Parts: sequence; structure tokens; C-alpha cells
Amino acid sequence: MKVGAVVITMGDRPDDLRALLDSIAAQDGDPVEVVVVGQGAPVTGVPEGVRTVELPENVGIPAGRNVGIEAFGPGGGDVDVLLFLDDDGLLAHRDTAELVRQAFTADPRLGIISFRIADPDTGATQRRHVPRLRASDPMRSSRVTTFLGGANAVRTKVFAEVGTLPGEFFYAHEETDLAWRALDADWMIDYRSDMVLLHPTTAPSRHATYHFNVARNRVWLARRNLPAPLVPVYLGVWLLLTLARRPSPSALKAWAGGFRAGWAAPCGPRRPMRWRTVWRLTRLGRPPVV
Repeated sequence: MKVGAVVITMGDRPDDLRALLDSIAAQDGDPVEVVVVGQGAPVTGVPEGVRTVELPENVGIPAGRNVGIEAFGPGGGDVDVLLFLDDDGLLAHRDTAELVRQAFTADPRLGIISFRIADPDTGATQRRHVPRLRASDPMRSSRVTTFLGGANAVRTKVFAEVGTLPGEFFYAHEETDLAWRALDADWMIDYRSDMVLLHPTTAPSRHATYHFNVARNRVWLARRNLPAPLVPVYLGVWLLLTLARRPSPSALKAWAGGFRAGWAAPCGPRRPMRWRTVWRLTRLGRPPVV
């Protein structure tokens, strides 16, 4: 099973990027081929054999990763599996690529694996990095309904069947969009606590457009993927959850602007999931209304 890796970078963390690439090169088994995509920045200081693609501007996380996918042929088809890793992360163990190969070989319907993210100093995993509602035990592996964008492995057959990431999202919820399409095509998703990416603890709101994008993309996610009766239910639940978190006035203003934009702007093709997929998501512990 051939494994590749896609890393996107803004060029502002060269030491972290080099450490990540070294951890990929140190993986047991066959070498992992790597493509680094520079988002409006030159890619320098990478080891020999690492391919690079330099984009003239920052096109966003999903579109940047899509460029990396296509560097491995249409839909990434030159390899069987692609790892997607944040440029300030670090593979904690040398056997991660081998565990990925074993997992996909053992389960032909496994389409995506979400790794556990751990702080390099404390070893702690943030609750938001466990992709399920029952997130209190990050050491428990399980089937899940979404995955972590910067610490995962995807079987490239998934891209061939359901398409790549939604580039128009720029940042936020692009993983869930792909996850829902994959589940609707009868692929499964696993969260694996033994596949670890070390990554400093951060707040998602560090991104300048976080609140706007979260709201806009939440609307796009529903418009693109949910059966019509569930769209108002899903968005209504998330409106109440957002208000319950008592955002600051500025954050709430940005969120409201994003929510309006989600209805006004085109969201890409609408392909509502089957009701059997709604039931599958529900059985997996996360019905598509929350």
C-alpha cells in the first residue's frame, strides 16, 4: 500500500516544518512520498526528495490541500493513501504509517482515519480534537462521523468516488463536508488514539476570520449535504449553541455576518445525503442536527 503525505505551509514556520518532514522520513516501512504546498510563500529548506508546489497566494486550507492531492495524480490516484498533516505538527511515533497501512488493509470500507492530537509538552488532547460528542476519553478509539483536518489519513479511492475538499470553504468545516459525503457513499471513519500527531495547544479563534467562516460554512455545510427538513433544525441548534457560549459582541457580529453570507453566497453543488446516512450518523452517536 503506497502512502503519500500532503503538508501546506505559509512559510512562517520553517523549523517546525523541517521537524515534521524529518518525522515523516523516519517512519518504518516503505518511504512516504511528501508534497509541500506553499500558500503564497516560497518553500525552502526541505530535505532532498520532498516535492514542492508554490502557489502565488493563500488559497485557503481545503483548496491548498486539494493542490497537494492533485500533485499525486488525479484524485491522488498515484498512491493508495494520503496523510494530511499540519506544518507545525510532529508524528510522535515511527510506526504511524505502518499502522495506517494495516488499518486500511484490514478494513476495505475504512475510508478515513483521524489521528489523536496531543500537546508536545503536556501530552494532553483538547476536547475539540476528539471528533465525537462523547469526547471525555481521548484514549478511546472508535468509529466517528468526522475527522481532524491537520492530522488524518484518507484512502484516495474516497476522493475518486466523492470528490475532494470544498475549496470555497477556505477554512472551517471542510472536513465534515468530506466526511458526510464519504459516509453517504458507505465509507467508514475511525478515530485512532494510537496514531498521534504532536501539536501545540492552540485556540481555533486565532484565525482572523474564524467566527465569520464558522458561521458561513456551517450554513454551506447544511445547504450542500442535508435533506431539506433537517437544514433549519441543524442551523437552529447551532444558533442556540453559539448564543449559549456567550460570544463577545464583536465575535457575535462576525458570526451573524457569516450566517447571512452562508445564505447569500453560492455554496457549490447540493447533494443531500440519504436518510439511511442520517440514521447511520445517528447510530454512530452524532445525528446531523448537532
